[in-house]
Amino acid sequence: MLDDVILQTILPVTHDLGGFKVHRTLPAKERTMVGPFLFFDQMGPAQLAVGGGIDVRPHPHINLSTVTYLFGGALDHRDSLGTLATIEPGAVNLMTAGHGIVHSERSPFADRAGGALLSGIQTWLAMPEDREEMDPAFEHVTAAALPTIEAHGARARVIMGELWGQRAPTTTYAGTIYADISLDPGASVPIDAAADERALYLAEGSAELEGMALEPQRLYVLRPGLAATLTSRSGGRAMLCGGDAFATPRHVWWNFVSSRRDRITEARRAWTAGEFPLIPDDDAERIEIPGTPKTVSYP
Repeated sequence: MLDDVILQTILPVTHDLGGFKVHRTLPAKERTMVGPFLFFDQMGPAQLAVGGGIDVRPHPHINLSTVTYLFGGALDHRDSLGTLATIEPGAVNLMTAGHGIVHSERSPFADRAGGALLSGIQTWLAMPEDREEMDPAFEHVTAAALPTIEAHGARARVIMGELWGQRAPTTTYAGTIYADISLDPGASVPIDAAADERALYLAEGSAELEGMALEPQRLYVLRPGLAATLTSRSGGRAMLCGGDAFATPRHVWWNFVSSRRDRITEARRAWTAGEFPLIPDDDAERIEIPGTPKTVSYP
């Protein structure tokens, strides 16, 4: 029975950002983390208006890692380290905020003439307490560098951690698993029970877990210690995420994450005071701290 395998089902909160929608399943009132994952957004899919694109203006982060993974389209990442990296489908951008970083994400200029495409997953990962204040860092891992396992109509790209005997080169700071699973009609893939905490998210099409249908844009937290089989009768795409359970919770307020609530208070003060570093060639505008942020999670 599905209830034997599924511990919790988290429904999305959907935000219309003008031209595209974001479906957010973490953090939620009923659950704030799955392994190190404490934020899980599906962006789009959306075809934006001709001449238009995504412009996420410069904004700050602390004490977390952001992971961007696209199904379609492209984004230019810029940050206060001086990074300029264009991410395309199948690659991963990992930005580690450490004691403080500022970044922006924008549709490439060349994509705007025909109307930019946006489709993908944005996640945030908590850092172990002894790594929260490390120096900021950024890495881009190409699609070709990420291991892909293919068998009998199933294709799984390992984005982070080790799965199905293959390890991704992407840096991890705590035990982490993260994969993109595509299933042709009739295909199946085993979901191992090794990680402390695991969740499945159906991003596209249809899929079944232990024969029971999954609904799209829901995060299914799996019961620890139980292996399962993911199948698809008509074809689908799912994300598997999770890893080591964290012994201590994380505070989340707007773009700030920390094990210490007073650290978030300090980050709010520093951003308001203009004390975060600037992004070279993208410092003419920024996102101000909102009165009531959409993302708040206090233990």
